[in-house]
Amino acid sequence: MQLDSGFTGANAAYLEEQYERYLRDPASVTAELRAFFEQASAGGIPLPVPIPPASPATPLLPQVHDLAEAIRRYGHFAAQLDPLGSPPPGDPSLELATYGLTEAMLASQPASLVGGVQAEGAANALEAIRRLRSLYSARVGHDYLQIRTPAERNWLREAVESRRFEQTLPPADAEALLNRLTQVETFEHFLQRAFTAKTRFSIEGLDILVPMLDAILGMAANAGIRSALLGMAHRGRLNVLTHLLGTPYSQILAEFKDPLLRAMKENEPSGWTGDVKYHAGALTTLASNAERGLRLTLTPNPSHLEAVNPVILGMARAAGDVLSARGLPKFNPGVTLPILIHGDAAFPAQGVVSETLNLYSLPGYWTGGSLHIIANNQVGFTTDPLESRSTLFASDLAKGFRIPILHVNADDPEGCLMAVRLAFAFRQTFRRDFLIDLIGYRRYGHNEGDEPAFTQPAMYAQIAAHPTARQLWATELQTRAQVTPEHAQNLYDDAMRALQHTLETLNPEDLRLPVAKPAPSGAARHAETAVSLETLRALNAALIALPAGFSLHPRLARVRSKRPAQLDEPTWPSVDWSAAEELAFASLLAEGIAIRLTGQDAQRGTFSHRHAVLHDAVTGQTYTPLQSIPEARAAFAVYNSPLSEAAALGFEFGYDLQSAGRTPPCLVIWEAQYGDFINNAQTMVDEFIATARDKWGQRPGLVLLLPHGSEGQGPDHSSARPERFLNLAVDNNLRVANCTTAAQYFHLLRRQALLLQRDPLPLVVLTPKSLLRHPLVSSAPQEFSAGRFQPVMDRRAAPNSSLPDASGITHLVIGSGKVTIDLLTHPETVNHPEIAVIRLEQLAPFPMEELRAVLSRYPNAQRITWAQEEPENMGAWEAIRAHLQEAAGNLSVHCVARARSAAPAEGSATLHAYHQDALLRRVMG
Repeated sequence: MQLDSGFTGANAAYLEEQYERYLRDPASVTAELRAFFEQASAGGIPLPVPIPPASPATPLLPQVHDLAEAIRRYGHFAAQLDPLGSPPPGDPSLELATYGLTEAMLASQPASLVGGVQAEGAANALEAIRRLRSLYSARVGHDYLQIRTPAERNWLREAVESRRFEQTLPPADAEALLNRLTQVETFEHFLQRAFTAKTRFSIEGLDILVPMLDAILGMAANAGIRSALLGMAHRGRLNVLTHLLGTPYSQILAEFKDPLLRAMKENEPSGWTGDVKYHAGALTTLASNAERGLRLTLTPNPSHLEAVNPVILGMARAAGDVLSARGLPKFNPGVTLPILIHGDAAFPAQGVVSETLNLYSLPGYWTGGSLHIIANNQVGFTTDPLESRSTLFASDLAKGFRIPILHVNADDPEGCLMAVRLAFAFRQTFRRDFLIDLIGYRRYGHNEGDEPAFTQPAMYAQIAAHPTARQLWATELQTRAQVTPEHAQNLYDDAMRALQHTLETLNPEDLRLPVAKPAPSGAARHAETAVSLETLRALNAALIALPAGFSLHPRLARVRSKRPAQLDEPTWPSVDWSAAEELAFASLLAEGIAIRLTGQDAQRGTFSHRHAVLHDAVTGQTYTPLQSIPEARAAFAVYNSPLSEAAALGFEFGYDLQSAGRTPPCLVIWEAQYGDFINNAQTMVDEFIATARDKWGQRPGLVLLLPHGSEGQGPDHSSARPERFLNLAVDNNLRVANCTTAAQYFHLLRRQALLLQRDPLPLVVLTPKSLLRHPLVSSAPQEFSAGRFQPVMDRRAAPNSSLPDASGITHLVIGSGKVTIDLLTHPETVNHPEIAVIRLEQLAPFPMEELRAVLSRYPNAQRITWAQEEPENMGAWEAIRAHLQEAAGNLSVHCVARARSAAPAEGSATLHAYHQDALLRRVMG
């Protein structure tokens, strides 16, 4: 019978059942349903005709349906996911008693009540429910209740219940898997035997991870993906390096034998530190897929476990961005695949994970979906899950981002391989993230010298008695009569003998160092960054042109109305900071250098100075001039980032790394809303940006724009912490600049871009706030068409201008940034003609040669003062005082600064103004 009421599925069945009750006894249903049935009958809606008393099946239909749906939703709570056999948490909604059902009752119901393909061919509902449990509550747990999009949810249900990604491995593949598991296990066993108690962060207990990655990469190659980017912490890293990246066994063994092979390699450069072997990265083209060109990159990762996550996403985005044409870069998700392997303790605990997950569907950060695998040891260093997370599963954080999850038992190889097939197909279909929670164990302690039984005695008693993944799979193949015990043992013995031979024949040349090549001498000093006035005027005209009918906000229109005349008079200081930046970008695009600018409010700029993206005041439509100028020969992207620092900066670092050496080159820039926001990304600065060259041989050229300056805004939003960057700046690893003119900023940006392929270094720019519109910061057009960046600025205003007479100068004041402008504009300045203010525009590498040249122009100087507005224990003073004294020769250098302080600035604008005035007077006194 059919009730034509607009209800479908279980709702319709329930309504039919209630209507039959109503026909027998109207009082047996609720008043609301009685009213509905009476109205429906009166309105002519076809209702079921009276039938004989209900069969036993009819009243059970809603309960059977609800049980089936509960299994689909919560079946993973009953799945046997722990290789060590701990009971699953279970859920009452999975129990028959919750619905007043028994197996006998289910056996009397038709299988069709369960729905789905599991009902096809089933004798009754009991058989269909058992089939459903075998899918959702066996050794794989399907966890996708959080998916909101019907198409994705329906795809996942069909994929699970059709079993189309399941496969009993054919004999050849089954034996290949045994070979692979043997390689994985013997490598770890050999290291344990040859280098007992040496830290290696063994993969044992999660051995199947390597075959899972094999499967993913094979599918990626077949799908035409050209670049796979892999990020992981140290657990299992050595095994992945050898068996996926092709790092020779000899290289790994040589690193273990490092003290014997390397007293000190003569070719090891000064400043080179290297890193421990289980942080190393590698790049390879997979041999079996070389014809498809799949390149696999494992990025180096520090001990800050999850910090590499956004780096990988940035690399993946760069690998898929097409930058060779004008306009917005075109991203192709079909050519790149990011793979992230997480730790079970770190995934829910480290904030960079949630920051990274938040990036995955944002326009400027989308990578076409990442594959996540949690390498789940079920314990942290010594900490149990109950002490380390507030969720049942380690993967639950991903639910908030609507990411589907599969929980798999690491001792179930075929289930694990099914999981990666399903995950990859989902990613390819929907271009969204997918997570696999690979639940295994850790054979030893956190490191191989640690005793885990101190803190998990019961668990490690079970692990000691538990067979390895290789042993379990060999036993399974023996059961299938596919291999003999002797064959499995011979595989193991042969692999161990081969490793022993490799160890015995090691030589010092097996120890390879990924040292970055030194830059050519003077590359930065001699970079030609000037642009002709003719070119600048043409670019300026293109930048200020608007589409027909485009309406600017009146205030912004007034500001931009001044732009056409800014380049008319070559000697008039009319070009402000914003125009200089836009002209620098436009000139680089015209030279075929792409630009990616991101950050917090980067499109407009925190201080409403940039307006890289214009908004129509009437329609809200946007227009980006730098994407439309006809001269551009490369792409320009500008994105507002989420209010994140660690992940956002890590992403740009990865983008910059992947862009290195490509054509066209890409200048990658990240801007903080305020400079002190870099505090939240200190890990990215310390572990990647400042040290990547010395540790891993990488050559980043990323630019950081950090608004800086004491202006009465309080301890926050005042300092970009230059002292921290200068403390890290050594061995030519960072450039740190604090420009005070628009032309200086123009040349600095252009120099950075032109050095990307010759001498890339990260560049930290302490950018202005109130100075953005200060008259002394504006530059004359001739300063852009002549000269280059000046690390030290003497009193002259333009490259070709003459210097005032220096004979009367007895007091040299050296400063950097805003304090020098304050000194030049202070009312007392005119009373001190004996003072010359010298601006140190580049703080690192310290411009010793240039500063000495400037100081030599003042033969009558008797006194040198370093002036800074930051507290004496902050700012540049303590980092550069020795350099200043060396440049000063016989004259001593003393410092005038705010008093030493724990906070970078006062919390009162009035107090700031008082202290600032007092500081300037002390300088000139």
